[in-house]
Amino acid sequence: MSALSSIGRFAPSPTGPLHFGSLVSALASYLDIRQRGGRWLVRIEDIDPPREVPGASETILRQLDAHGLHWDGNVLYQSERLPSYLEALEQLKQKDLIYYCQCNRPRMQRLGGIYDSQCRYLQLAAKDNAIRLNVGDIVSAETGIGGATENQTGAAHLSFTDQIMGHYQQCLRAEVGDFVLRRRDGLFSYQLAVVVDDQYQGITHITRGSDLLDSTPRQIYLQQCLGYSQLEYAHLPVAINLNGQKLSKQNHAAALVPGNEAHNLFTALVWLQQEPPAALAKQSITEILDWGIKHWFLAKIPGTLGIAAPQEF
Repeated sequence: MSALSSIGRFAPSPTGPLHFGSLVSALASYLDIRQRGGRWLVRIEDIDPPREVPGASETILRQLDAHGLHWDGNVLYQSERLPSYLEALEQLKQKDLIYYCQCNRPRMQRLGGIYDSQCRYLQLAAKDNAIRLNVGDIVSAETGIGGATENQTGAAHLSFTDQIMGHYQQCLRAEVGDFVLRRRDGLFSYQLAVVVDDQYQGITHITRGSDLLDSTPRQIYLQQCLGYSQLEYAHLPVAINLNGQKLSKQNHAAALVPGNEAHNLFTALVWLQQEPPAALAKQSITEILDWGIKHWFLAKIPGTLGIAAPQEF
């Protein structure tokens, strides 16, 4: 794949301003794709209105711009892409890969989150029901649909090689079950929207947090079902607080302070194990990013799920 065809992206949900954890993901994605000579896109994943904060999208874009993380082309808003998700569901329906499900959250909690396919053969109507993807007998991403890897119990696994975490495999049938593509309230799932939009935008490389590592097999399987190309994945350790929790809006992570952009970028490079020289801390945003692109080395990032965030964040 040529450098010119490399496309990466940063895709935040507008649930609040950027914090150190989200800056790390944005910066790593940006540096990785810029070093490849590729394009870096921004997508706002605004398809879950109950969780969104008014004005957060604009705040996030201002923060990225202030940190010198300038994107190519126009920002894509998932809220404007709903017809494409319906089209993808129709494709899956024509392949007899989806069905309606009436199971509610309490039942899923009793199942431990692994769906038992109870509704698969009930021929339920669309009204007030979710849509699930039939994972059936899962195949390996490395062999493609029609091929499978087997473990000692005979359960098929889907596997891929992550650029940071290494070999990763998951038996969707045993560890996830048939998963939701559209919720009972009519909202589209993250899994469906992200796969459709990555294909639409021509994404080739995804650098994101390890909290999404276990979602990747579902996305690869959905790519296969829709006839899409598989992407290259690199899952970063997530920044965690003193309690071992991922920095997030839900865990009250502090928003990035305006005016500290150069400091934030330098600190993020240190956290990403890129070993920037101390003198770089006094340089401009442009100089810090230029150094980061030139010296970006993905192999320096440890294949661990979390690393403590600097206490100031």
